[in-house]
Amino acid sequence: MNNPLPRLGVLFSGGGRTVENLAQNIVEGSLQAEIAVAISSHAEAGGVERAAKYGVRTEVLDYREHGSELSARINEVLEEERVDWVLLAGFIRYYEVPESYRNKVLNIHPSLLPDFGGKGFYGMKVHQAVIEAGAKLSGCTVHLVNDEYDDGPIIVQRAIAVEPGETPEGLASRVFEQECLAYPEAVRICLSGQLQIEGNRVLLPTEEND
Repeated sequence: MNNPLPRLGVLFSGGGRTVENLAQNIVEGSLQAEIAVAISSHAEAGGVERAAKYGVRTEVLDYREHGSELSARINEVLEEERVDWVLLAGFIRYYEVPESYRNKVLNIHPSLLPDFGGKGFYGMKVHQAVIEAGAKLSGCTVHLVNDEYDDGPIIVQRAIAVEPGETPEGLASRVFEQECLAYPEAVRICLSGQLQIEGNRVLLPTEEND
């Protein structure tokens, strides 16, 4: 008898390109998992249609309706769908991680954390800040989620050079190309059972004896 596939719950707030990327990796067989449910915090989010295109159950839990109870409502849906891992995919509302999902929630952020992260740093605001700071490198970070915005042990980072004359839109596009590689890679590491956490650091198998 085959083992059941790990069940993912994906949270998003916008266009859903990251949801689509994860779903496409599953379709192509490079990610051995299934998206049990995709939850949007915004009723008008384009990701609702993108997720539905892949036959994913989609729930809209609008932050304006649920307010401070948003995390609790999300967790009810996740538990109902027996979700094993939670993936934040452009989710801009605060998600309070319950003890049952401690070290089971991932986030992707469009910069090399800890730089250009924290409350208010999302979307194009991040890329604008990178350019204004004169940073020579940018990229993306996948990390485990704790109780702080854009904090927690880092699993995967991918870096690119910030080009002369870079625009926020151009940088965003190139960083997203790296996100499409980094997130599935991080999920595969987590699903492999080889991820170890030491303090605020993720130890990958090749690092254990460093």
